[in-house]
Amino acid sequence: MSDEEHHFESKADAGASKTYPQQAGAIRKNGYIVIKGRPCKVVEVSISKTGKHGHAKCHFVAIDIFNAKKLEDIVPSSHNCDVPHVNRTDYQLIDISEDGFVSLLTDNGNTKDDLRLPTDESLLTQIKDGFAEGKDLVVTVMSAMGEEQICALKDIGPKS
Repeated sequence: MSDEEHHFESKADAGASKTYPQQAGAIRKNGYIVIKGRPCKVVEVSISKTGKHGHAKCHFVAIDIFNAKKLEDIVPSSHNCDVPHVNRTDYQLIDISEDGFVSLLTDNGNTKDDLRLPTDESLLTQIKDGFAEGKDLVVTVMSAMGEEQICALKDIGPKS
């Protein structure tokens, strides 16, 4: 055996996959799917009949969960599709900085300062107005495939 130490350059994460495989025929409306490398929510599924020598095909129409773009894909129903792991987490809003970043309080008492305000105009004004009025706000953060974005807002009453 050699006495040398081996150093590995690894750029991989802890092995938790960003997606999992699921048969195309099992993906339903309101489920999630990865189309063109983007996590999407399925809004329409149509399944064609098998051809003379072919497979039934699933036609997915889906909307990107982060930028709301409409994407489409056609996959044989027996093939596997990537489905993103989508997590929703609630955080209490502490502060909004001038450069558009929010400061959030996590469950264990730490702060999370790496999220921008949402681009959705109505949600943005609700957050800014509620914060200006001094209300206690809880934001819901959706995360999938290494991206995070504020997607909802709850008002839990005035600050005491």
